[in-house]
Amino acid sequence: MTIQAETTQTSRYLNSQRLFEQAQNYLAGGNSRLTVYHKPHPIYLREGQGCHLYDVDGNHYLDFINNFTSLIHGHANPEVEAVAVEAMRRGTVFAGTTEAELGLAKLLCDRLPSVERVRFTNSGTEAVMTAIKAARAYTGKPAIAKFEGAYHGSYDFAEVSQASSAPNWGNLDHPVSLPYSKGTPQSVLDEVVVMPFNHIPETVALLRGNKERLAAVLFDPLPTRLGLIEAQPDFMAALEAECKALGILLILDEVISFRLGYKGAQGLYGLDPDITTLAKIIGGGFPVGAVGGKREVMAVFDPTSSKPAVPHGGTYNANPISMTAGLKTMELMTLTEFDRFNNLGEQARAGLRDVIIRLGVEWQVAGTGSLFNLHPHIAPLLDYRTSQLTPDQTAKISALHRGLLDRGIFMGASAFGCVSTAMSGAEIEVLVEKVGQTLQEI
Repeated sequence: MTIQAETTQTSRYLNSQRLFEQAQNYLAGGNSRLTVYHKPHPIYLREGQGCHLYDVDGNHYLDFINNFTSLIHGHANPEVEAVAVEAMRRGTVFAGTTEAELGLAKLLCDRLPSVERVRFTNSGTEAVMTAIKAARAYTGKPAIAKFEGAYHGSYDFAEVSQASSAPNWGNLDHPVSLPYSKGTPQSVLDEVVVMPFNHIPETVALLRGNKERLAAVLFDPLPTRLGLIEAQPDFMAALEAECKALGILLILDEVISFRLGYKGAQGLYGLDPDITTLAKIIGGGFPVGAVGGKREVMAVFDPTSSKPAVPHGGTYNANPISMTAGLKTMELMTLTEFDRFNNLGEQARAGLRDVIIRLGVEWQVAGTGSLFNLHPHIAPLLDYRTSQLTPDQTAKISALHRGLLDRGIFMGASAFGCVSTAMSGAEIEVLVEKVGQTLQEI
């Protein structure tokens, strides 16, 4: 077996290499997003149109990452672009509210039965931070619980045990709370209970054992850092029932999973969370985040009668550009369009499974809706620990990512991908063909 993890046709990326060398003189590490860095250097992009990307060397790609799922309609959608440009001509941001904020809030409340009130932020990270503050204020309890390996943005509490490993992650019935960033205070770790994804007895025991101090459980039913392993139906039912019985709020992180359907993951899986966090697709390609939830919980933000329990501000919260573009983006996502869109995702997963079988290689595909993730092994996928890769498997993923770049397929470095409404079956066929070619090479 030959694995080429970091080699490439260097002449293909000379301008990207040159710009990265310059960037290291001015940017820490040469960039501002860890997720876009990969060896030997990131690709510098110049333009996006629909599902097509072009870099500074003139290379063309089909975009199967869509800025990490945020561009549900691909790049420069004409209808979204038109309303955003019109809004910008009226002014980019004001020290006041706008009708666009009301419009997007109404759409979210109409689509999500669990969401009766909304507050806007500027990112998914901010949405999660704000949701945690709301849960603490509403319950009067300090701690949260989250699942091992799950990503919920760049916030100390949400990052706990995001990247734990076998030498230090502890027993399955009591995962250790570990820092993601060096310097994380012990006091942060002490206020986060880590639970094993898809394990009912262990999760229930940890909830019951910490019920007096737990304000909320932070939960993503399709965690990307676990390679899109779905939460099992009985696990979700047990988690929701236990939270309600113990008076612990359930925070459903739908920053990515809202793209799964007209009513998001909660509609798909039949969940009734107390708080929902949103971002990515609801901004139409502009910075956005949102916290939504039950009226009584969201009342912690209400300033109309007295000082709110959770004062919540932000210079760019609900700015008219994000609100206007987001509203148009979501209006375009009708029930019919969701069906077409998700069928493309299923076509991608089915095609990838077929090529894996045809080649006789030990890979598998996870995901649902418009999302897919390739795994370089055939072991059962259940939780964070079963999703972890050996060094050889990690090298295979790196080789797949680089080989697909060289063949004009833009995906996440972890073999994570998504479709956009700008695609048709033709783009899916190209994806499957190029993945097959790359797997043969590996």
